[in-house]
Amino acid sequence: MKPTDLTPVIDLIAEPGTGPLRERRPQYADLLPPCNHACPAGENIQAWLAEARSGRYREAWQILVADNPLPAVHGRVCYHPCESDCNRERLDSAVSIHAVERFLGDMAVRERWPLPPAAPPSGKRVLVVGAGPSGLSAGYHLARLGHAVEIHDAGPLPGGMMHFGIPAYRLPREELMQEVRRIEEMGVKIVLNHKVGNLVAEKDAGRFDAVFAAIGADVARRIDIPVRDAAHVVDAVSFLHGVSSGDRLCLGRRVVVYGGGNTAMDAARTAKRLGAAETLVVYHRDRAHMAARAFEADEALEEGIKIKWLTSIKEIAGSALTVEVVELGPDGAPQSTGRFETLEADAVVLALGGQTDSGFLKQIPGIECGPDGTVVVGPNMMTGYAGIFAGGDMVPSDRTITSAVGHGKKAARAIDAWLSGRTDAPARKRPIVSFEMLHLPVYSDAERREQPRLAAGERTAGFAEVVAGLTEAQATYEAQRCLSCGNCFECDQCFAACPEKAIEKLGPGQRYRYHYERCTGCAICFEGCPVHAIEMIPEPTAAG
Repeated sequence: MKPTDLTPVIDLIAEPGTGPLRERRPQYADLLPPCNHACPAGENIQAWLAEARSGRYREAWQILVADNPLPAVHGRVCYHPCESDCNRERLDSAVSIHAVERFLGDMAVRERWPLPPAAPPSGKRVLVVGAGPSGLSAGYHLARLGHAVEIHDAGPLPGGMMHFGIPAYRLPREELMQEVRRIEEMGVKIVLNHKVGNLVAEKDAGRFDAVFAAIGADVARRIDIPVRDAAHVVDAVSFLHGVSSGDRLCLGRRVVVYGGGNTAMDAARTAKRLGAAETLVVYHRDRAHMAARAFEADEALEEGIKIKWLTSIKEIAGSALTVEVVELGPDGAPQSTGRFETLEADAVVLALGGQTDSGFLKQIPGIECGPDGTVVVGPNMMTGYAGIFAGGDMVPSDRTITSAVGHGKKAARAIDAWLSGRTDAPARKRPIVSFEMLHLPVYSDAERREQPRLAAGERTAGFAEVVAGLTEAQATYEAQRCLSCGNCFECDQCFAACPEKAIEKLGPGQRYRYHYERCTGCAICFEGCPVHAIEMIPEPTAAG
């Protein structure tokens, strides 16, 4: 069944004083699953997995898109921190949450399921600057709350870095565009090729009541490397943007990518697909300190990309690169050794991170920007100028698509509260269920279903998607591997174990009722509950 939210739904019959003397009694816990807690988009993962495990896919998708309108995208490109925190990892392996999310997202695209209807019109208008993940998320959630939304973006296509920064072999454009179109079908208007200059003037001219600024970090970070002669040097952001726009760039046979993040891995793998015979990543740290996700580096290595660790580029002179071998100090920072080498390359791609071009905000009174272009916002994501909010890569945070989508949802709710004159109290945090809190019986291993992948030798021939989705049977199986940590899933363990017959089964989806007049407080139900959905609480006193 679908786990409940914060409030227990079971009617607990209590008749203090009529039953046996006891010091404690059972009560439903309804705790927070670690997967839900770890999701930057704030998805109710356990709830939609519970629907998927029963084959109710549309219901699962509806729960999912209540928080995130881009599940087909996230099922492909999210780094799934939910799985890193999954308690099942301590048994055999984490539930493949991202693969089930992709399955649901792809099914919704195929079946053309519409997003939930918007609330009645509020009469308020909101401008969103940037059609990337944060802007699209904010637009979607604002529309659901009944506000009229326009998204203005400088690019020729919506999606931001999802479209122009992530290669098609990781994120096919059709699935991305289908999910964007669904947001437009809700009534969100996207205006392309429209760069916002004077934000306050734009707000006033459009008679917008509030603004959410969410442009991406698409300005390459500069580094002082002397470049002489005719060396072909390009930044990774421009390179990936050009390839995604259809430019068939020729970098030559030997390409060096400087950097160790996920963008560096994408740039190296893209260069390989464009015909580079030798692609070398030069990075000034070691594998243990690499910024890129481990699987990103593994896939690059599988495709023949080489990585030269503990190396820093000092000068580029034509096709010759002077590099220095470095060592890591006690703090993990690279230190000079004075040992130099020479490498040969036809082109160098600089993948040293990106910054936000927030210049259009700096002249607005009250708005503060950091040296990296990020904007200072309050807890409600509003800047120092009333009615202008910011999020995504524009604010200090983990720069991932999932975090950006979470910012969009948070900002939409904050904007709605501000427009309504409300001050919403923070939601009460439920305790997180750790693995040690579970009372699991002896589980047999349920091997995780891995997604099929193109053979390494086939990948670099083009930009076909490398990772495929799960079948329906595989996705359902994966959903069934969920332990339902902290929330009752009606396994009947407590019902069967109670020696006093003090637990009544209410039927599918209704859980159980405790008859406290029979309960002795023996805690057998608590000890038998595999997922810690029951806790023993002190017996209320007569005065209480």
